[in-house]
Amino acid sequence: MPKHLTQDQVDSYNNDGFVGPVDLLSTEEAAQLRAKVEEVEAEMGTQIQQRCKIKAHLPFTFLCDVISHPKLLDAVEDIIGPDILCWGSSFFQKEAHDPGFVSWHQDSTYYGLEPPDTLTAWLAISDSNLESGCMDFIPGTHNQGIYNHEEFKADDNLLSRGQTIVGVDESKSQSMILKAGQFSFHKEDCVHGSAPNKSDDRRIGLSIHYVPPSIKETGFPGASAMVLRGKDTEGHWATDMTPKKDWDPECLAELDRVATMYNSQAPGEREPVA
Repeated sequence: MPKHLTQDQVDSYNNDGFVGPVDLLSTEEAAQLRAKVEEVEAEMGTQIQQRCKIKAHLPFTFLCDVISHPKLLDAVEDIIGPDILCWGSSFFQKEAHDPGFVSWHQDSTYYGLEPPDTLTAWLAISDSNLESGCMDFIPGTHNQGIYNHEEFKADDNLLSRGQTIVGVDESKSQSMILKAGQFSFHKEDCVHGSAPNKSDDRRIGLSIHYVPPSIKETGFPGASAMVLRGKDTEGHWATDMTPKKDWDPECLAELDRVATMYNSQAPGEREPVA
């Protein structure tokens, strides 16, 4: 029996490549998390997504608490089993009335994992809906291999090279509407994208990447992860450091080092998940 998801939700993930919404945080808890994120932004003087990429949780105890939330890990376990590693997380934001969009794509084109089987949790820190530019998925496009991506550069496309899957049947698209505090799951090779934010509020999400120990990174040496539940039974990943406090200086330096290395291995290909 699943721990947090229903069996129907597990089946939907396996059949469609995504599932949601799933409840995690209360309205009050989500508001508190947003306040902490915006405190970090005030200190940084910029959007948190501009600095906190690839391993956004690394320098902050409060974000490590989010990625290891027991209910979230219960849901992850329902999909990938009892041994859970987190190799990364990133913030994705669209400001109010932001024209930015994400074209149809698969995450597998830039993750470099073998096999390509990352489970991504997308946690809504503010409401993510049709008006604010929520993620849209094409069901059943996972486990079909990598689709051909063409490059159509555009100022408002958040994918720097404009990677786009041409010919997507948008009539099959399903929108993932999330209230603040809810999350969705998607498989890395499920085709997805998102529209501009036409709302009066910011759209803030945290994307968290989980794998079982059998998955390994092939894009660069020394890839690391946090073991959040169970054991690393395969040894494919080095061990991430953990912050002693928020703004841990050693972890901040590691965040910057990893982001630089990650992007330098595949220039222009390490992109957001909408």
